[in-house]
Amino acid sequence: MWNKDKRKTDLQRFTGKTSLIAAGAELNGDLRFHGAVQVDGRVCGNLQTSDGMVRVSPEGQVEGEIHALRIMIDGEVIGDVYASEHLELGSRARVCGTLYYGLMEMAMGAQIEGGLRPLKEQPRPLELPENLATAE
Repeated sequence: MWNKDKRKTDLQRFTGKTSLIAAGAELNGDLRFHGAVQVDGRVCGNLQTSDGMVRVSPEGQVEGEIHALRIMIDGEVIGDVYASEHLELGSRARVCGTLYYGLMEMAMGAQIEGGLRPLKEQPRPLELPENLATAE
């Protein structure tokens, strides 16, 4: 979020393993892949990788589920999102679905219509011992 070159660096990690759905292109069906995929066009189907990342650019649209270690959304997604490590929502992100994430960053302006579900067990809040709670 603070490092403006982070997006470029993340995609560069997958040199030779990055796919692009270009602006104006439409993919109908599920896509399973290794590495990274950048969606500048439209995908009607699920995107799935066990070891890579998905980036939905401001012009990109996905109608389906997204499963990846790292997901960066700055476009439109209609469907559930599963980011097992890191989910980043840019200021132009529009998501209609439940977001499952390890860690999440959200910029001001991002819109979510759905639920937020952390994947890792969260520490329980502190609770008063039962004898103190009833001693009023």
